[in-house]
Amino acid sequence: MNRTLLFDSPFLLGFEHTRSLIERAAKAAAESYPPYNVEDHGGGRLRISLAVAGFSPDQLSVTVEDRQLTVTGKRDGAGKSEEAYLHRGIAARGFVRSFVLADGMVVDGATLEHGLLHIDLARPEPEKRITTIPIRKGG
Repeated sequence: MNRTLLFDSPFLLGFEHTRSLIERAAKAAAESYPPYNVEDHGGGRLRISLAVAGFSPDQLSVTVEDRQLTVTGKRDGAGKSEEAYLHRGIAARGFVRSFVLADGMVVDGATLEHGLLHIDLARPEPEKRITTIPIRKGG
């Protein structure tokens, strides 16, 4: 059974947003470059580490739009090198890597260190609100 057909059911009304999130997550999972790790730092804190050897901070971009974290790497003059390689195993291409964030996830910051781009995420505890609902007298 196709996952998207599940959300086409007439009994699931108002779940279009969930369907869109699943489609975005499936597309992001199909990407394979650059490799990455996701670490659980406890307390709702996560760290995504991407292997971006050879990229400088000005060649990388980290953005969040509509709960989608996007990391972009652009190489200036990639492939136009004058050097003659006997073996070229280090990728010199640009990339776009996306992650779908859960509600309430925020990006605390990004650090480039030893060829790894670390992106720290947190899910702050929601503020607890108590709402008193007035009870009206009928009739």
